Amino acid sequence: MDNESENNVISIRTRKPLGAYINCEVIPDEVPQKRKSNKGKKSLLPSYEWEFKPRFRRSAFGWKSHPAITRIKQAVTEIKKVAKKDPVIAAEGAVILLERLSSAIEQVDGSSGSIGSAVNNAIRELVPLIADADADPAVRNNWLERLWDAIDQDDIPYIENLGDHWGELCASKELASKWADEMMNAVRLAFSERGGFFKGSSACLSALVFAERFDDLWQLLEAERHKMWHYQQFGSMALVKQGKISEAIEFAEGCGGLNDGLSVASTCEQLLLEAGRYEEAYERYAHVVNGENSYLATYRRIPRSIRQLGLREYWMI
Repeated sequence: MDNESENNVISIRTRKPLGAYINCEVIPDEVPQKRKSNKGKKSLLPSYEWEFKPRFRRSAFGWKSHPAITRIKQAVTEIKKVAKKDPVIAAEGAVILLERLSSAIEQVDGSSGSIGSAVNNAIRELVPLIADADADPAVRNNWLERLWDAIDQDDIPYIENLGDHWGELCASKELASKWADEMMNAVRLAFSERGGFFKGSSACLSALVFAERFDDLWQLLEAERHKMWHYQQFGSMALVKQGKISEAIEFAEGCGGLNDGLSVASTCEQLLLEAGRYEEAYERYAHVVNGENSYLATYRRIPRSIRQLGLREYWMI
């Protein structure tokens, strides 16, 4: 690589004109402007004494995962308890936890996957609390700014799945569209032939789906070279939002790499179940989604899954 090319390599650790890029060859005047940092941005709501807050400071936990997992579960329980009385304060608590979570558990040994699962479960429970809170637009935008900073600074990363729910977190088409506009140039660059990685790609795609800007979404997905299910799943979501269930399943089956089969099958099965097409879901995907190391173990697991889905009467199991 010549000296001129070396000067055009953007690194998250050095020049950082776009904070979430890593080693992308770009022409400087084509680089979208980095969002202004909101590090240290304060809440717009009255202070609330959260029991979990002092427990989630930087490097608060050692290498053992069990104490961290226990504290995460306790924090989520505390937030959900407050949500019964004051949903907006609970949503603020959820944002505080997500802001502090990654740095607090950065020393935890994640090799078993248990701490990652605990974080993902917490995200699944906290996102609806934030999305459903009847907050003032300025308060919600404050939450989003703080959550974006948390994602941008999430180096391991632990909370990257939060971006998949960005449209839901915006809670309005107008706000989702605003965030999508701010991120689209960065996503285009990351998906271009010059390539790169942008932490906000999923957030942008999620916002486009929520804002129902389907043409912009398809343009970005077509530009994504590797056709990764992590990004292409938003195309399936867009089709579902338009009521095109069969088309969404057909699109999903045509996406994904060698390691995406289970994720694609799980998505397709869930779409069919939600549409009431139970027999088709069983015939096409049950054996993949419930696959075990042996045929016997697989066929023992399928009835358990059917009962968990509440379809016991339908299948007479």
